[in-house]
Amino acid sequence: MSEKIIRVWDPLVRVFHWSLVVAFIVAWFSGEEESLVHVYAGYVILGLLVFRIVWGLVGPRYSRFSNFLYSPGRTIRYMRSLLSPNPEHYTGHNPAGGWMIMLLLVSLLISVYTGLEVYGAEGQGPLAAGSPGVEWIATARADSDDEHDGDHDNDAEEFWEELHEFFANFTLFLVFVHVAGVLVASYVHRENLVKAMITGRKRASEE
Repeated sequence: MSEKIIRVWDPLVRVFHWSLVVAFIVAWFSGEEESLVHVYAGYVILGLLVFRIVWGLVGPRYSRFSNFLYSPGRTIRYMRSLLSPNPEHYTGHNPAGGWMIMLLLVSLLISVYTGLEVYGAEGQGPLAAGSPGVEWIATARADSDDEHDGDHDNDAEEFWEELHEFFANFTLFLVFVHVAGVLVASYVHRENLVKAMITGRKRASEE
């Protein structure tokens, strides 16, 4: 019986995916330099994330969050099926892939926000001058001596830098897990998922 190949990923989802890949790579390798390249890459990532969230609500069928966010039980069942002779197949994102997408989006959003807080603590960007995060850190410091007032901004910047670095590293870890998952799913289901995200075409399931 011939397999039915259909268009699954719309052009905007594919452009988003590969643009995010490039932007994250640029942001990662320019992070230690504290250059404008890193800042601009962060802004690009933020714009892409905003688009994906909106598109996940109003976009075509397979781009919507409602199409690939499954219950924990369904996700566990899918993971177990990968060890069986007939693993469950999904036309769109499988349950594990769906949750990985959400983790990546959340981790990237936190990475971008903490990066903006760092930039704001340096007196630049949209969160400069009166940044809620900086004010919160300053207020949280119990020491109110005048001689330590000048250290508040440095404390805030150090706090956000550490948080930014943590989530940047966590995002990189998720990327590696995501790539491994794509390779495993491609092997188990006998389909090239990387190619599918380039062409937009994928084998339809019988669901």
